[in-house]
Amino acid sequence: MANKNFSIAGNIVDVISREIRKAELIVEDGVIVSITPKESVPDCYILPGLVDAHMHIESSLLIPSRFASLAIKQGTLGLVTDPHEIANVLGEIGVDFMINDAKKIPLEIRFGVPSCVPATRHETSGFVLDSNIVESLLKREEVVCLAEVMDFVGVIEEDLEVMKKIVACKKMGKKIDGHAPGLVGADLKKYVASGISADHECSSIEEALEKIALGMMIQIREGSAAKDFDALYPLLETHPEKIMLCTDDLHPDDLVEKGHINYLIKKGLEKGLDLFSLLRAASYNPIQHYGLDLGLLQVGDTADFIVVDNLESFSVEQAYRKGECIYKDTEVLFEVNNEIILNNFSRKAIQLSDIRVEPQKGKIRTMLVKDGELITDSILCEPKIQDSNVVSDVENDLLKMVVMSRYDNGKPVIGFAKGFGYNKGAIAESIAHDSHNIIAVGTSDEDLLEAINTLIEMKGGIVAANEGRTECVNLEVAGLMSNKSGEDLIQDYKILSDFASDFGSKFQSPFMTLAFMSLLVIPKLKLSDKGLFNVNEFKVVNLFKEE
Repeated sequence: MANKNFSIAGNIVDVISREIRKAELIVEDGVIVSITPKESVPDCYILPGLVDAHMHIESSLLIPSRFASLAIKQGTLGLVTDPHEIANVLGEIGVDFMINDAKKIPLEIRFGVPSCVPATRHETSGFVLDSNIVESLLKREEVVCLAEVMDFVGVIEEDLEVMKKIVACKKMGKKIDGHAPGLVGADLKKYVASGISADHECSSIEEALEKIALGMMIQIREGSAAKDFDALYPLLETHPEKIMLCTDDLHPDDLVEKGHINYLIKKGLEKGLDLFSLLRAASYNPIQHYGLDLGLLQVGDTADFIVVDNLESFSVEQAYRKGECIYKDTEVLFEVNNEIILNNFSRKAIQLSDIRVEPQKGKIRTMLVKDGELITDSILCEPKIQDSNVVSDVENDLLKMVVMSRYDNGKPVIGFAKGFGYNKGAIAESIAHDSHNIIAVGTSDEDLLEAINTLIEMKGGIVAANEGRTECVNLEVAGLMSNKSGEDLIQDYKILSDFASDFGSKFQSPFMTLAFMSLLVIPKLKLSDKGLFNVNEFKVVNLFKEE
């Protein structure tokens, strides 16, 4: 058994008293029993462990235990994760897997119960989590909240199923997380009054301030696709007690190359933000809000902390959890050995004729996609027609997009997107928020077919195809995650990403961006396996529109 009695000295960063002092920590049985001032200490900084207040581990493409091995290197000791993605694919079975796998490692990983599975009735999901199942899951000790309530319409209209979930959570005294992009006025007041206390979907200061005024905590998000830190960071100075930091969705390459919550701290310091306000948002606030079992470097707390070299590079040298060193000198000090095949994938291969689009009168409704944003605009474009088939118009960056159910053999649904910037090839994946059907975008029907059918043969993952060549990442756990180590997965992902980067897109994370083009609760125009969807009107619309 590891020795949990030790002392360590350095520059102690006290988030509560807002001071840095030279001192020595004495730890006995994993608990801090004293903090003694010292005149001379090693040139390092000891800080509370960092916390991601809202994320989906599935977006890292790694199972929880594998993700933890990467996150600990960035100083992350705690996170609140919503297993919404795997719940859409595998229901309770998927949620159980995530919780049980997380128990194998020493990080403080707590869960939200997915509140909206499926997110809407306008898509095909693998499972449904009704109010009875949600109430049962909320009773688990690993659960700290009802996760992002995306069905804000259901809250406002007091839909019985939605309200049952909210009431059950309130009875248990657990938090309710929100998901209400752009919601304002009377509708927002009713949404918050239902008991929803946090939101990670703000993209402007004005939106965030309105929610704060109603009592909400704001989770500033900086993930691989959605990046809101630059727009919202002034809130850390004006409302430090109301802010938490989160990534929401983070690909493994970004986790390793840029960092996790430590990246946001460095980014904030570069902007001249107060260190203690940043650290409060990255530790104290989420720990208090969700009741996480993490110490804050106070006498009587469990010894949960990280050691960094300095406050500029913020390079993590050591990490401790309950008095046990779990990371030191680039080495992760806990074992991860997992191998599981868990999936729900029933799709058969398709033919070229399945993705043909017969021309109709009018222009085509098109998703205008922007890098780093989940919100799309809806514009009208002239279709390019060849052999009585509407095809991708590469010269005008108008690309065909396909979404099709992975759970049955329903007909593929076709839409068009502008903004990806591909001049050749196609990409496809089984990561398609929120039901995780098959989604693809490409410059030709032939490349689209190659990418899609390769994905179907794999039963899930990510694929890039161009003129007969394919590269892929196999995701054998629900078509969302891999059993591989983070390092091995990143190597596979880099080969895929390098191949696809030659297709011409300037997006920082085109695979992540594509995954959100089927998310029917984010405005304005999205695509599901049941049709082209106008989010503002919340209904399926025809691809063609006569002017």
